Amino acid sequence: MIAVFAGVLMRWWGDHLWALYTGTLFAGFGIAVAGALLPRLVKAVFPPERTGAITGLYMLAMMGGAAASSALSVPLASRFGSWQGSLASWSIPAAVGALAWAPVTVGISRYKVANNPVAATSQALPWRHPTAWLIAAYLAVQSWQFYSSLAWIAPSYVARGWAPTSAGYLLSAFSGAQLVSGLLGPVLTDKIHDHRALLMPAAVLGLVGMLALLLAPDAAAWVWVVVLGLGQGAAFSLALVLLVDYAETPAGSGRLTAMTFFVSYTIASFGPTVTGALRDLTGGFHVIWALMALLMLVQIALVLQMRPDLRKVP
Repeated sequence: MIAVFAGVLMRWWGDHLWALYTGTLFAGFGIAVAGALLPRLVKAVFPPERTGAITGLYMLAMMGGAAASSALSVPLASRFGSWQGSLASWSIPAAVGALAWAPVTVGISRYKVANNPVAATSQALPWRHPTAWLIAAYLAVQSWQFYSSLAWIAPSYVARGWAPTSAGYLLSAFSGAQLVSGLLGPVLTDKIHDHRALLMPAAVLGLVGMLALLLAPDAAAWVWVVVLGLGQGAAFSLALVLLVDYAETPAGSGRLTAMTFFVSYTIASFGPTVTGALRDLTGGFHVIWALMALLMLVQIALVLQMRPDLRKVP
């Protein structure tokens, strides 16, 4: 959280290239570490029948923050007189988060001592485990689509004549829809143990949203982004549940998360850049949504392999 605070604060000097990239590095490091630790923490502290609900709650917080930042960043830029001041102001929630986490750190340390956890027999990442690669492939495809959508929904509508503030609200609708499905999806996993029954509707919603943005972007823009957000929110939050459910132990969940995030986010990090290059080459956004729809078909194929009897990571 301290790294996130420092990185976001450096946005104040974002008109300097060194500050822009250094701040991104620090903020990205903090976000990545926090995201990788949370699934293991959920499996270690909470009972199996509550992992879905707890995952849904922290997804609600993550997506709520994304929705708020999408809606408020442009008005804040007007208030502070620059986009640098607007983005740097989000360091305040990061500071509050760091302070809030301090007593939790003490409490978790005491919990571990009281429960005398058994040391893991291996710290190696599950590179040879087929389940780990299946989840990594799924999350890579899903994250590529999510970050590309996040990057290009607003600019695509600004290019169609929308005001930047209105396009920002549209992006907020996309993030807001994820609040609903991001909470509901994991909660349902506490009752529905075949993950395909939840992953498939999420993928279908995502496919419908992508095709609508490709074929009829002006027909019902608010509806399309909400449909896409519902699919993306459920798909990502359910992936986090997979990192808990397909591991035998908290340590196994931590190793599975580390490997999966390393593979998937490395691949997904190229998403906005590749789609941006395609946009530059073609002069339009249609190629972006066409590529994303094809990737959604790949995601559906991966979902079909998520059987309940998959071998878990030890």
